Parts: sequence; structure tokens; C-alpha cells
Amino acid sequence: MKEFNLGGCGCPGGRLSLALFVNVTNSKDLLKAMQEGVLEPEAALINASLVPDVFPVLAAAQKALLANSNGQLTTRTLHSELVYNYSGSKHISESLKRCGISDSSTYILVARFNASVDEMKSLEKLMHGTEVDLEKLGRRADLGQIQKHYKISAPELAISSLSDAILCRIAARDAL
Repeated sequence: MKEFNLGGCGCPGGRLSLALFVNVTNSKDLLKAMQEGVLEPEAALINASLVPDVFPVLAAAQKALLANSNGQLTTRTLHSELVYNYSGSKHISESLKRCGISDSSTYILVARFNASVDEMKSLEKLMHGTEVDLEKLGRRADLGQIQKHYKISAPELAISSLSDAILCRIAARDAL
């Protein structure tokens, strides 16, 4: 688990804790608990194969915090807002399906705003998988799937990184 301070936006509660899990076997149960609103503690569960590094996730988290502080969440919760913002799409259900977990997800990035140590331990217990160092995040990213999802072309990658291309889409979504 690693914690990031997002306090730059002047939003209350600007801390994000991230933990990366591999070989998760209970994603179906986790998805059901999230959809029913009974996942405790609440967290964002992101399809880690679509995450080349942490920076775009932090940008999506910053947007979620800003929307929350302005009372302008597009989704029901701060954690679902993080997944929605990470997708770069304006379609909520499609965003949550694509960038959130599915019944068969085995590679999951867990994110929780303002998590206590006990809350993160509870989330670790909920995940039937192995926690690995966050530094391994980009090694298992599905580059083809990321490029397809975000519509990133080869010429764009010739002048920019994959992470930067995702970041641009996250930032520009509200302007389009």
C-alpha cells in the first residue's frame, strides 16, 4: 500500500491510498458488493491492466475530489467518481464497466480516499489475492487494450508517453 497526498486542490481530504493485487479470485463477489453498495469499507476497484502508471489515477482522483468539494459528483460516490474520471469517457455505466472490475478480474488496483490503517487492512482481507508492490503496476498493463480504449494512435505515442496520452483524455473530457 502506498499513500499519496492530493492536497493541492484545496479540497478537504486529499489523501489517496493505493494497493495493487494480483491473482484475485473473488472479483465476482467484490463486484456484487460494490454494485449493491455494501462494500465495506468503500473503495474504488480499478482494472489494473488499464493502468500504465499511478499518475493518471492521481489526476482522476484530484478531479473526483474537486467535483466532490463543489457538490458536483457525476456518480453516486467519490470512489465511483474516481473510476469514472479515470475512464476519460462521458458515459457513466460504460466507464464503470471498462475501467472498473469485472467478474473475471484478477489484477486489481484498490483506491481509497482518506483511508485509515485499519480500513486498508480490512480491504486487504476482502481481496482474495496477493498484494504486490505498486512499482509493478506498468509491467502487467495491457498496452493494446489501453490504446484501443483511449483511442491512442501510434503517431501520438511517437511524441508522448502512454501515461501522458491518458492524462490528456482525463483532463480534456469535460471540455469536449
